Amino acid sequence: MPNSEWFQTEIVLPAFPRGCHLITSHVLRELPHLRRCRMGLMHVFIQHTSASLTINENADPDVPIDMGMALDRLVPESWPYRHTCEGADDMPAHVKATLTGPSLSIPISSGRLMTGTWQGIYLCEHRNSGGRRHLIVTIQGQFEPAPI
Repeated sequence: MPNSEWFQTEIVLPAFPRGCHLITSHVLRELPHLRRCRMGLMHVFIQHTSASLTINENADPDVPIDMGMALDRLVPESWPYRHTCEGADDMPAHVKATLTGPSLSIPISSGRLMTGTWQGIYLCEHRNSGGRRHLIVTIQGQFEPAPI
């Protein structure tokens, strides 16, 4: 009989350059117990205001390049921002993070994320050198008992 459980962990991502990066494999590697979840929900939250998360196409390597280019075009560094004490890329990074968001909720079924065939989890790094990024992952669901 499955048990209703909560699980929470922190995942520290390596530093990525500015742009959009598929991180699905990074996240799944840190969640081996996900395979025991029969039905549930995974919430992923990024603890930063200059990077964000989104779900998008995971097959064509041009998609993350185009996404980054589009975000840079929508929110240029050349605007006369008032908040400039952390560099020219900081305030645009905050605006981009607001547009794309700090969290995702993904359903789980039979030990797998229920993303579509062509969907993956993206880190959108909006700074030129944002450094390591911290994710808090919370899973709530019906889990099969752990093997003894």
